[in-house]
Amino acid sequence: MPKVAIVTDSTVDLPEELAQQYNIHIAPQQIIWGTETYRDRYEMKPSDFYERLKTSKENPRTSQASPGTLKEVYQNALKNADALLVIILSSGLSQTYNSAMLAKNDLPDAKIEVVDTRVISMAMGYMCLAAARMLAEGKSLEEAKKKVENMIPMANVVFTVDTLDYLHRGGRIGGAARFIGNALNFKPVLNLKDGKVDPLERVRTKKKAVEYIINVVAERTADKGPVRLAAIHANAESEAKELLEAANARIKTVESIITSVSPVIGTHTGPGTVGLAYSIG
Repeated sequence: MPKVAIVTDSTVDLPEELAQQYNIHIAPQQIIWGTETYRDRYEMKPSDFYERLKTSKENPRTSQASPGTLKEVYQNALKNADALLVIILSSGLSQTYNSAMLAKNDLPDAKIEVVDTRVISMAMGYMCLAAARMLAEGKSLEEAKKKVENMIPMANVVFTVDTLDYLHRGGRIGGAARFIGNALNFKPVLNLKDGKVDPLERVRTKKKAVEYIINVVAERTADKGPVRLAAIHANAESEAKELLEAANARIKTVESIITSVSPVIGTHTGPGTVGLAYSIG
């Protein structure tokens, strides 16, 4: 059986120990801060990012992983593999999928399959883990790819932000734009629809937003399984812990973790963001 390696991008938000355990190769997105460019999670860690954000007079920007970056990651992964399964964040949020395809076309002799997950963060992370676990059991590239594709409609991220300013500034606000102007004293609850940010509800307090997130995920996962959850956060670890504890009390899961979103995601959501990424199946 040909050996298959998994490649994803840094918005996957996989805890480092899991990425290492399953030998998942991660291509960094880019953060541009003034005249400097940093590789997401490699040269700019979440803790450093939010510390700098507090005092910076300049707002960071982001750029997708380039075809050259992805090609380099592919070539590195292929040193110990015969084929690649590339699992990439939603093309509705980033041009990274296009970069991944261009990099694939630059390596015509390599067996490379690329999947546009239509999601982000640990919703994509659980796809990577599912594929890695299948491959470890001796399943084929085609079987692992099919598994990931089948998970796409069964995975999402439901989250709240402290302010819509960051999503608006970064051009990722999607359907939540209709909340602008009415967001004062409200907390928006958002998810992904057709691969883009879409509003679910707006509530009065963050506590109510968290309750709403749990209710939505509980309803979507009821009588289905197996369910995997991840509490994701942008510099709000204690809130994420409380969220996961409350979610686990409501939802029967086979796996649950807490993870910080990457600085690239944090650039677009802002500090204080918390949410649940989930996967069914």
